[in-house]
Amino acid sequence: MSRAQRLLDLIHILRSHRFPVSGAQLAAQLNISLRTLYRDIATLQAQGADIEGEAGLGYVLRPGYMLPPLMFSPEEIEALVLGSRWLAARGDDPLAAAAKSALNKVAAVLPDDLRQSLDENALLIGPGSYSKTADALLPQIRQAVRAERKLDIDYLDLKGSHSRRRIWPFAVGYFDRLRMLLAWCELRQGFRHFRIDRISALESVQQRYPQRRQRLLKQWRESEGIRESKGSLGNEK
Repeated sequence: MSRAQRLLDLIHILRSHRFPVSGAQLAAQLNISLRTLYRDIATLQAQGADIEGEAGLGYVLRPGYMLPPLMFSPEEIEALVLGSRWLAARGDDPLAAAAKSALNKVAAVLPDDLRQSLDENALLIGPGSYSKTADALLPQIRQAVRAERKLDIDYLDLKGSHSRRRIWPFAVGYFDRLRMLLAWCELRQGFRHFRIDRISALESVQQRYPQRRQRLLKQWRESEGIRESKGSLGNEK
């Protein structure tokens, strides 16, 4: 591994930790000596990275540091292209446009050889059976999730029963054939999964729900027995 790549990897590792991480842990992840790590930390600090801490106490990267021109492995480029193409084919119009725009921004700062790999990527998205009839609701739903606002929805469940719900939306699950909204339901007093194509009407409530979105997501994961780093969805309820 080149030193430039190692410095980029060190920045990425530090960004993934919200709290100070020990030099020994950083050195182990990078497979380098502590002495080399300390030199790399000093180099990044000299380049403007706001890294706080010292030997024996741990290090943390403060927000705001901009990375130099991006370097990606072939697998990372394939992941970016495949994800963007999936959203372009399966996402609602605003999200599809955002995926294309993000990929264009990445391409603009890549070296020439990596930009060519981006353009010539051979991973394609096959045709799907997803109907986009419910996509009109997704921008409003995502906005409510970001703003941590309540929603009033009219819902038709799998048994054909209509109900009016006030919910606290905190995540959206994207499946190949459907979209699922994860929320706390005030009517049922519990976490529920709502198929977005079964929501017949939706209205934003100008009221924040009483818990933070990340807290609700953590509680949902715990209730479903899902590890923090991975997610899955069950059936609607």
